Order: sequence, then C-alpha cells, then structure tokens
Amino acid sequence: MNSSECKYSFLEAKTKIEAYCAYQERCSSELEKKLYDWGIDKEDQSRLLSDLISNNFLNEERFALAFVSGKVNIKRWGKIKIRQHLKQKRISDYSIKKGLESISEEVYIKNAADLAEKKFSSLSRERESYAKKVKVYRFLSSKGYETDIIRETVDPLFN
Repeated sequence: MNSSECKYSFLEAKTKIEAYCAYQERCSSELEKKLYDWGIDKEDQSRLLSDLISNNFLNEERFALAFVSGKVNIKRWGKIKIRQHLKQKRISDYSIKKGLESISEEVYIKNAADLAEKKFSSLSRERESYAKKVKVYRFLSSKGYETDIIRETVDPLFN
C-alpha cells in the first residue's frame, strides 16, 4: 500500500481513528503511522490529531500512565526499559516523568525480587555461584531495572 492512494474519506478516517483510540490508549506516533498507512495526507493527519486531542481521545499523559501501569504490573519491566520505550514513542519527558512517578515503590521492588528469585531457581543446574549471580544480574538488567535495585534484590539470594 503506498501512501498516495487514500483508503478513506476524511469523515470515515475520523470515525475509524476515534474508534481505534476508544478501544485502547494510543500515542500520537502510533496514530500518525496508522493514518499514514491509510493514505491520509499530512494536512488531514494534523486536523485529525488536533480533533482527537480536543475531544480527549488522545492524551499523552494518560497514555504514559496506562503504558507504565501495563508494563510494571503485567510485563514486570523496570523503569529504564519503560523510559526507553516511551522515548521511542516520542512521549514528552514530562509525561514520562508522570508515568514513572505513578509506580508503587513497593510493587516495583517486589517485582524485581520475584523475578530475581524465579531466575535464580531456574539456574539450579548452574554450579558456579559467580556465574549464576551474573546471569541473574544480567536478566534483571535486560528487564530494565537499575543497578542499585538489582543489587538489593540479588545479593541476599547469594548470602
């Protein structure tokens, strides 16, 4: 599909994009891509995005809060990975900060500890204690946890 052939009229696109936003929180970069894929020209894209914002279908801060909530509670990601993914979606630093502030410190530490214990027990065949520790560290790091959180949750498993 090349972007010169438009699939929908402006009003059809408006209806469809509103439904797309109503189904799940979206960010503007996702909507721009969707509108581009539909062959909507830049001027109409801008009009549609402005309309979505003024009618509260599109709200960057609300998107960031929903994104953070899902990644912490379901995927158990750390703040570093969440921040990187929100940056990729061109979310403002302000909204990223708001989203990250919404994380319960208690839940965050518990997630890291649970992941560390699960990874630790999955390495029961690993004989070398240092190698095991490195693997648990690396795993939590890949999940996006900060070094101090990793140290706090992993070191007690080896003492």
